[in-house]
Amino acid sequence: MTKIDDVARLAGVSTATVSRALRGLPTVSQATRDRVLAAAAQLGYAASPSASRLAGGKTGAVAVVVPRITRWFFATVVEAAEEALHRGGYDLLLHNLGGSETERQRLLYTAALHKRVDALMLVATPLQGPDLHAVTSLALPGVTVSSGTGVPGWPSIRIDDVAAARTATTHLIECGHRRIAHISGDPADELAFTTHIDRRRGYREALGAAGITPDPALDVEEEFTVAGGERAVAELLRRGTPPTAIFAACDEIAMGAMAGLRQAGLKVPADVSVIGIDDHDLAGVVGLTTVAQPAAEQGRLAANVLLTPLTGGDYPGEETVILPTRLIVRESTAPPRAN
Repeated sequence: MTKIDDVARLAGVSTATVSRALRGLPTVSQATRDRVLAAAAQLGYAASPSASRLAGGKTGAVAVVVPRITRWFFATVVEAAEEALHRGGYDLLLHNLGGSETERQRLLYTAALHKRVDALMLVATPLQGPDLHAVTSLALPGVTVSSGTGVPGWPSIRIDDVAAARTATTHLIECGHRRIAHISGDPADELAFTTHIDRRRGYREALGAAGITPDPALDVEEEFTVAGGERAVAELLRRGTPPTAIFAACDEIAMGAMAGLRQAGLKVPADVSVIGIDDHDLAGVVGLTTVAQPAAEQGRLAANVLLTPLTGGDYPGEETVILPTRLIVRESTAPPRAN
């Protein structure tokens, strides 16, 4: 039976180079890769992924942890990360917490990660106390994405959520709105997910800068979903005089708010303007004004940060990369109706 040593001898390279070439790692030149592939084909050699990984003390996998894979942002980050990891010769091992604290505890305090992955990516999964210690004790290279609190020694990739919320709210103020509602995430639903806290802060900062006192009756907490946006609008309308504009903490909430307003007989933007954050794939379809964030780029960049040490490069350590956002004005925002 042909062995990797036979391929190495025929190609004139080391067994380690054969392994890297057959895994498609970028550290091998194209000429060397072609020579190795030709030798493997001539000898009829097929690499065993599990054997080669065990021989090198590696699993060939990177764990990616997300609160809820069904949410647009998380799914977009994971898809982009998987593409980048695959190009680097690594598999993505997805851990979807499903909004469950029990699942997070199982992941952190059992053998779910121990010796099963070579690196770890935490997406919007901030950790504190014993949970943080459990992760750092794994002694793996890691990266956080869209997390208000990082992990000591790890790089962090995110947007400035406070600034994004200020941009969204300021746009409504510049349109002439004063009675502006905010729909944020439900803390009980998000596993200590801190994005909604930062976006509420940006909303309040923008109001304060314009001399507008935040009205608690215009601040509603709901799930980061379309259904959550619909329920939030129903609650806002139940509380009394409707706002003339709504800043939703994400586009899914915003699209639900638009649907809820239509169901209540209100027109967007003639009666109520709506703005979100994300630039969801459907935002353009429904004409939603939004503050776009580079979700896919966050996933790609995070994957590449991990691939660098995994393929022999230097691990960047603790640093924060803040990616830019931009306002995209569509049909869902306009000046308030004149009385």
